[in-house]
Amino acid sequence: MDSGLRRDDDSSKPGSPGSMMRVASYNIRKAIGIDRRRKPERIIEVLAEIGADVIALQEADRRFGARVSALPMHLLKDNGLYRPIPFSTHNLGIGWHGNALLVKKNVEILDCAALHIPSIEPRGAVTADLRIDGIDIRIVGFHLDLSGLWRRRQSGAILHHIAIQPRRLPTILMGDTNEWSQGGCLRDFGLHHAIVPTGASYHARMPVARLDRIFVSGELEVMDAGVHMSPTARVSSDHLPIWADLKSATSK
Repeated sequence: MDSGLRRDDDSSKPGSPGSMMRVASYNIRKAIGIDRRRKPERIIEVLAEIGADVIALQEADRRFGARVSALPMHLLKDNGLYRPIPFSTHNLGIGWHGNALLVKKNVEILDCAALHIPSIEPRGAVTADLRIDGIDIRIVGFHLDLSGLWRRRQSGAILHHIAIQPRRLPTILMGDTNEWSQGGCLRDFGLHHAIVPTGASYHARMPVARLDRIFVSGELEVMDAGVHMSPTARVSSDHLPIWADLKSATSK
């Protein structure tokens, strides 16, 4: 359950009854590892190990100056596994306030947007409606504030955005909550979404805190979940990636 590697003997495909899709969330810390070296190649390696259909990244752009992507586009292109969803914020980064969504080539992007959420420091969220082998889902990626008061305001803004959408879709929210307690924004998200039991992901050297979280709406069933603990993941960032295998709750 901890490896996060997709099973090679799973022949089912998202979109067929009983099949699964994999999602993941990863705070990559601008590709700076616990050895204080910036090595985006390690992040790319970890992403390939997880093999998720959709990955929400936090701290994916450098914080100052032109906020260029911490993952150079040529590395993503050379790897060939993922492409970033374009949020049209600027042409040097891949996200919005460090939040980015990567999808596999077979994933169709139906709609996407950068969300403005209340904050006292640069924070944001991103959302996308996707089609994976015929199944439409809504993804929200976020990185919430260090302040509990502002986290509650931000979770409220994200949930309000979901609530006012004209089309209801199975929804997955994932990111770095910065929530050390069992209440606060977790209670907000948990009112209408299940909290996926992934495990402790921070600090990568000795994981004790569940800061990184995945929440899913009732239309989705969690088949498996965990924290990816490969040797490369343990040094690539101060957070470990989390993942979940999901299928439609109506599948027979």
